[in-house]
Amino acid sequence: MKPVTLLVVDDHPLFRRGLVALLSQDDRFEVTSQASDIGEALRCAQHHLPDLILLDNRLPGVSGVDGIAPLKEASPGSRILMLTISEDENDLAAALQAGADGYLLKTVELDHLSDYIVKVLAGESVVSPEMMTKLVTAFREKSALSPALPLPLGGAAAGLEAPAGSAGDGAPAGKNADLLSARESEVLALIALGDSNKLIARKLDIAETTVKIHVQHIFRKLQLTSRVQAAVYATNREQD
Repeated sequence: MKPVTLLVVDDHPLFRRGLVALLSQDDRFEVTSQASDIGEALRCAQHHLPDLILLDNRLPGVSGVDGIAPLKEASPGSRILMLTISEDENDLAAALQAGADGYLLKTVELDHLSDYIVKVLAGESVVSPEMMTKLVTAFREKSALSPALPLPLGGAAAGLEAPAGSAGDGAPAGKNADLLSARESEVLALIALGDSNKLIARKLDIAETTVKIHVQHIFRKLQLTSRVQAAVYATNREQD
């Protein structure tokens, strides 16, 4: 299979080169270019048209978030995955509003980063578990200020389409609650906290494979496609 082409954008040479070296060890990926600022990134994106751009936020001159829109214009087919040290919920919100396909912290394990890249390329939206609670909190605060607000942080551009029956389309958040079993409701609540399948399995004292099955059932029943959407749905349900 043709490897996934990547553009790595980070202004710290040591981190950038280390990340490139590690990703290059995975046969699924090919780092075709790297950049230290948005200007250089735009030139690389337009020339190489990478499948995915790993983008830091804290860059000299134009920030990563402000560079998302021009990068999408330079390479319309590229997915953009933020990889940053910032745990600020405002940065998270701004990135998703600008059209980022995911937001990860630099503390992520390499194996997990590789999995996240694959998920983003498959059309999913990903957010570091540590940031999931902040995402839900931001959504809850926005919804409290404006109950009719269709989506928390950027709508379809952020991959956070309101699921059917959620507050986003005017229907009560709990409309589809009866579709879930008691165990599935427990799993959904833990997803909203940002827990991984492994952690959910530990908390509920069940096998991780069982958790995966429950997650699949939740997505199918509620017509969701990502854990981010599930977290948004869970928050809507709490507010109902």
